[in-house]
Amino acid sequence: MILKMRKLNLAGLISERGKIFDLLQCTGAVQLKEHPYISVAGRTSAADEEPAEVSGNAEVKRVPEETSALQTTAEATGGDPSRGAEEVTERLEEELAAYERAMELIEGASEQKKGQDMPEITAEEFFSAYKEEETAKALRETAESVRANLATLAAERSKLAKELEESGKYRGLKGKFSDYASTKSVRVRLGTMPAQAYGKFEEQIAGEELCYASATPAGEDCLVLAAAHATAEETLEAALSANGFSPCPYFEDSTGEEVCARISEKLERNQAEEKSERERLSSALGELKKLKIYCEFLAFELEKAKSAALTATTERAFFAEAFVPAEAEERVKEFLDGSALTVWYAFSDPAEGEKVPTLLKNNKVVENFETITNMYSPPDSREFDPNTVMAFFYSLFLGFIMADMGYGLLMAVGGGILYLKTAKKGGMKSLSGVFAVGGIFAVLWGILFNSLFGVAVLPFTAMPIAFDLAGGNFDNYTFMGMEIPAVLVIALFLGIFQLFAGYVCKAVQEWRRGNFFDGLFDGAVWAAFSVGVGIAIAGLIQNFNLPQAFVAAGGGIAGGSLLIAVVTAGRKEKLVGKFTKGFGSVYGIINYASDILSYARLYGLMLSGAVIAQIVSSYSIDFITGGDPVFAVIGVLLMIVGHAFNLAIGLLGAYIHDARLQYVEFYGRFYEGEGELFTPLGSKRRYVALK
Repeated sequence: MILKMRKLNLAGLISERGKIFDLLQCTGAVQLKEHPYISVAGRTSAADEEPAEVSGNAEVKRVPEETSALQTTAEATGGDPSRGAEEVTERLEEELAAYERAMELIEGASEQKKGQDMPEITAEEFFSAYKEEETAKALRETAESVRANLATLAAERSKLAKELEESGKYRGLKGKFSDYASTKSVRVRLGTMPAQAYGKFEEQIAGEELCYASATPAGEDCLVLAAAHATAEETLEAALSANGFSPCPYFEDSTGEEVCARISEKLERNQAEEKSERERLSSALGELKKLKIYCEFLAFELEKAKSAALTATTERAFFAEAFVPAEAEERVKEFLDGSALTVWYAFSDPAEGEKVPTLLKNNKVVENFETITNMYSPPDSREFDPNTVMAFFYSLFLGFIMADMGYGLLMAVGGGILYLKTAKKGGMKSLSGVFAVGGIFAVLWGILFNSLFGVAVLPFTAMPIAFDLAGGNFDNYTFMGMEIPAVLVIALFLGIFQLFAGYVCKAVQEWRRGNFFDGLFDGAVWAAFSVGVGIAIAGLIQNFNLPQAFVAAGGGIAGGSLLIAVVTAGRKEKLVGKFTKGFGSVYGIINYASDILSYARLYGLMLSGAVIAQIVSSYSIDFITGGDPVFAVIGVLLMIVGHAFNLAIGLLGAYIHDARLQYVEFYGRFYEGEGELFTPLGSKRRYVALK
């Protein structure tokens, strides 16, 4: 259900705004909104305005001699409430980003997955986080130092690796580099050249008797030793340059092996220093919880700074408006009354037409399905909460698509385990909960269709056969002389059932708002039309052997309902509008029929999964029972991999197409959406969980 919201009007001293925000955060039930005075062009202050009218008693709560039980984070960190909001926000954003980088680097030194550990802390620990500022700063400095050192070491390591690769070409050189120095009369050149270019180089110096060259293979290059008399130096240099010669960078009194060994030692020292730097990060893991708390603390400080921009201010006071769930009103009053702050507040009902945030409250099963609705659009705070009804149909259709006892058990058990092991609400936890509930329905449908991993194991089959791989046939229903797959007809009946429920929801929503005739003509009448259509179709299916009176009764209900819908469609219009609206209702039958046909996708998805399951099980069983041990192992692997693949693909398709049926066919009957989820001040948690 959607909880009722109350409006909170609050005023206090700017110097205590941080403390007041701290208290509001502790309630977990206050969402600030932009004050109307700062939304008016040219209006920057509420100094000359009268407070908005409120119901109830407005009182000033003062306890001047005492101090708040919770230290104000703004004062504790030296925050100055008189400073510009933009300056404070910018400073906090920079600080938070720096501490988050440090936290990510330290967390990366742990084998635990990033973000997996969310320590649970008390409110007192949270608001005392400013005491850990020095520890947080030290960790940040360590992380920044390590990051800089690692970057330097990485650059050095890359340079050394390249140098080692180059020096390795001189490992086979006999003698020391200093032995290959030029003399007054002879010019000696030592270096490397691409192997494919050496032949051309030899041809170019072949005609010069005073030039000499030799080459030794060195990978893709070759080590070249060339010498020439001083008079032939230009010829030698031209030939070397033309063929990609790279002169040796070493001239010292060392061999190639000694140079390589020296570079290798530098690389080892580099790796040792890197290990030492990473150990510095590992040693900081023990303080990671404090850093996470401090980052969460700074994130809340940033949120408070941004929230301050939502308030209207005078020179010394601020004025705020917020939304509070009606059931939490007393708790908020208790916090404000028990504080040592100068604050005025009053509660009232939101104004007609005012945009109010939506807070959903459902049981733990339905709660998981809220994420499906919210992906489409959260419900408006003043409309009917569709999640309970949608959860039933979503699970019903998900089970119908899978329709197998084996797959259902895997979904229920696997989804249940993942649900219990996932601490954070939403996301994977909700998805696993949806699959777990859908798995229960899949088991029930699997019993009715007599399918366990595609194999019939029960002595009965309550439902028609969707497809029998062994016999190559399936059950049909005869509808007005046409043969139609029986399971397809069942899928269409499920569609009629959901459309009926959608119109009932429309009626309930309008009646809750006091719109009796809108609920009757736009909801109940069309719900009756759906009942008539279902009865008439059932009567026309020969296999059901129903009396012809069913067709007449269904047709009468559908026809009468349609007539009422046509006549009343234009009740709010004038003249021509009354006629065009009625005509639109008749035309709507085409859309109604197309919507019913949309549920054929249930049959298509169910059939594809059932056929693949039967094929996988058939081949696997043949391999396992064939008597060959090798084929038996292959059969077991095929059974596991094949069914795992079919289950994964089936769940992906079911999740998407099931959601599409809810969004388009079901919600299209009554759902308005475009709501804004209730987000209390300080409720966004990324690094710690607040008790």
